[in-house]
Amino acid sequence: MTEISKKGALLEVKNNIQTSILQFFQDAIEKKLFDAVMLPMKVPSGDSFAWIMIKEQDILKSAQPLASIMPVNAAKALKRYTRKGKGTYKIAALMKPCEIRATIELTKLNQVHLDDVTLFSYDCVGALPMQDYIADPEAGDNKFKKLLSDKNWNSKDVKPVCKICDKFSLSASNLHFALNDQELILISNSEKGEKLLTDLDLKAETDLTKWQNYIEKQKKIKLKNREETFEIIKDMVEGFENLTETFANCIGCHNCNSSCPICYCRQCYFDSSVAKPNSDIIMMRAEDRGAVSLPLDRIMFHTGRMAHMSLSCVSCGLCSDACPVNIPVAKIFSYVASQTQKTFEYSAGASVGDALPMKEYRLDELGELGELVKNAEVQEGSHE
Repeated sequence: MTEISKKGALLEVKNNIQTSILQFFQDAIEKKLFDAVMLPMKVPSGDSFAWIMIKEQDILKSAQPLASIMPVNAAKALKRYTRKGKGTYKIAALMKPCEIRATIELTKLNQVHLDDVTLFSYDCVGALPMQDYIADPEAGDNKFKKLLSDKNWNSKDVKPVCKICDKFSLSASNLHFALNDQELILISNSEKGEKLLTDLDLKAETDLTKWQNYIEKQKKIKLKNREETFEIIKDMVEGFENLTETFANCIGCHNCNSSCPICYCRQCYFDSSVAKPNSDIIMMRAEDRGAVSLPLDRIMFHTGRMAHMSLSCVSCGLCSDACPVNIPVAKIFSYVASQTQKTFEYSAGASVGDALPMKEYRLDELGELGELVKNAEVQEGSHE
């Protein structure tokens, strides 16, 4: 938490948290602090949500800022809006903490530009499994409303990856909505956020100690769940035989790739013509091995993706939502990401100021490798 965020501004709760957050954005637009707000709204069929850029207050009243499910990571929606660079409108974007972290990672990759965007996050109770919600949206909405009212951070009803998410609260957003008992507290987390509080004439006078202690308590529970889950996942992915068995049912649809906010390449290598062998090559492989399993190279696809994006993985869980054969892709990638990020002393999406490890080299990283480079530089200098 930044030095600015010692205290928060207490917001009036009208009816419920959802309507109070909407009222905040309505007031901000009315005071011309923003030209539009980007947040989720139910699709006409009522069984999913879409990210909408809303300017009209009448439409904004119909939005549902804290969505029951996560059909797309909001970072991808923001990327499409800002990919051409600086715009002419001031935008507020409300996202889950994992979506904020994905946005920060994409910013470092020049996929998102935040010059005219103010990021808002909130304490996230998790998201319901997509297929369960689609099967019965009304029951899903009622279940999610109860999660919010009870402030149930460890419900069995949310997605598996949400149960092990210890970064469900304050992230690298500009402002954060803290859900404290029946209170709604707005916390400034940057100079941009501090300025907005001033412009709205909101005073940060509410002590955050009680909220912080409660969040820390819930984090410990999440971390325990995470540790127990990773012990199971470890046996599923460490070693080639285990990895092969885990992904044996993969049908090569690449849904996990297309749903991932961090897989940002316009053309994925595994979907390119280079990666698709012709029939002659397939028959040569079959003759050499006795048989080949189709589709080809499933393990190479998943390990290639791990190598590509595990440093930036934010564990949003969309890969598992998109998997048609129920492989626990999100848990697997979360486990691998925890290992790679720990190796590089890096936390995905924690701060815009933290350079991506693969874009910035430090002499002290990876121990022996750093020593080899130092020795090589000394030897090179001695030959000059």
